[in-house]
This record gives sequence, C-alpha cells and structure tokens, in this order.
Amino acid sequence: MIRRYLQLDVFAARPGQGNPLGVVLDAQGLDGAAMQSLAAWLNLSETVFFLPPEAGADYRIRIFTPGSELPFAGHPSVGAAWAVVQHRLAQPSAGRLVQQCGAGNLPVRIEMQDAQLLPFVRSPRAREVARHDGALPNGLDALIAPGTQAMLWDNGPRWWLLEAASAAALRAFRPDFSALAAWTNATAATGVAVYAFEASAQHALAVRAFCPGDAVNVPEDPVTGSANAAIAACLHRQGRLPGADGTYVASQGRELGRDGRVLVRVDGDGEVWIGGQVQQVIEGRLDW
Repeated sequence: MIRRYLQLDVFAARPGQGNPLGVVLDAQGLDGAAMQSLAAWLNLSETVFFLPPEAGADYRIRIFTPGSELPFAGHPSVGAAWAVVQHRLAQPSAGRLVQQCGAGNLPVRIEMQDAQLLPFVRSPRAREVARHDGALPNGLDALIAPGTQAMLWDNGPRWWLLEAASAAALRAFRPDFSALAAWTNATAATGVAVYAFEASAQHALAVRAFCPGDAVNVPEDPVTGSANAAIAACLHRQGRLPGADGTYVASQGRELGRDGRVLVRVDGDGEVWIGGQVQQVIEGRLDW
C-alpha cells in the first residue's frame, strides 16, 4: 500500500537543523510490528504514525524509535502538531487541538510567528522517581555541578537528569556510549539528559541527551523535547527556572551540527509546554 510520507526537522530555524522526524500520514492497516520495522529501517531518532483518533481527540499518533515504542516524546509531538495543521488533517479551534498518544490526550496550542506555524504541546506531568547513589559511569562525576545528584524523572520516557558544572564542560564532554547504555539499561531509563545554565542572547540553557540503550538506540539525540520538559519540571520544583515568566529557550544539538532551539513555557499551574519551529524537507510516498 502506498502511504504519504514526510520528513521534518523539528526545533529548527532552517532545514538541516533540529531533530529529524519521519511522519507516516496514513498508517491504517499497519500493526505495531510493521511500524517498528519501518522506524528501524528509516533509522531516525523517532517516526510517528497517524491513525484515526478516538473520541475527545483531534488526531492520534504512535511514536517509535529505531528500538521501541514511546508513550510520549517531545519532538515527534511538536512535529505531528505542525503536520496536522499544515496538511489539513484536523482544524484547530481557537488555536487549540488535542493529541492522542500513548501517554493519553495532550493539549496542543497552535501559534503563528513571522507567518510560520509554531506548535506547542503540553508535556505529561513529570515526576521524580529515583536518585542515584554511588559513582556515575563514564566520568559523569567530574562533569556534574558540585552538590548535585543524578535524578530519574518520568514524563512518559524516563530521563536521568544531571546538571553540569558549566556549559563549556558540557559542550566539550565526550561520552562513553557503552557505559551509558549499560547504566540506562540497568535502570530502565530512556536516556541521560545533562544541562547547564548558559548566558546567551539566544538561549538560557545548554542541553545534551544520550540514548544509547535498548529503549532508543540513538547514541546522542539531536534535540529532545521530553528531556527538556523534564528538566523544566525539575527546575520549576527547585524555583530555578530561567526567565521571570517561566519562558526560556534551550540550545541542543550544536555538538552534532544540528543547533536546535526548544521553546519552553511553564504556566501558572506548573504545566510544561514544549514548542518550536518546524521545517519540512521531504514530502513523498512510501510502500511498506
């Protein structure tokens, strides 16, 4: 069966930046095994598959990495919201949509910036589930800020969050992916997200996310919405959000030549919204 296919760059000011996303616009008739097989063949960090929504949602997606299905992921959700509007799969009402995914029904806001669609998706509420005692793998002990501890946060995916001592140290860090894979596999984590405050006119936070374990099988993810949402939830709980109104920009992907920008908003209820620019780079058909 011939299916409509897109490839997008999410959190990208222009093509070639941000995080690539595969989008199958009409996935009816594909079971989970077929979706997983296609996602592995495409070998992008994530691929989304559109299916008919259930009552209460405007559209439905399933999200696959090359190695597994995720209940929620940020850049697939933002890219899917953009595709829904751009390709007229659903019509926003007062700039609002509802996305159905494995994590449930999530509110979506559609804004315009310089005549471009700018989607925001509300992340599932994140919660801390564990802290790490003892030595960290791969020299992470030398990287993290003094007096801090690795914390495991869950917002669908499960991220080990670590604050680096400096943005310069974070950007220069060279991970041992086999050690990180062993740690994330042993702790049933999606990956490790490391962040640092960075004074810049363009952004407030530098972020890197490593997902070499079985759950994702992507050594370093270019730009990661769910990890940024978990970091925002953690900083909100600590009262350390950058920006007076809970709105800031995170820089991720520069080390991979992708230089993405994640727009983060924490509203008055403590809910985290993730948004950004989206660029379409491929529109075609596939036979799978």
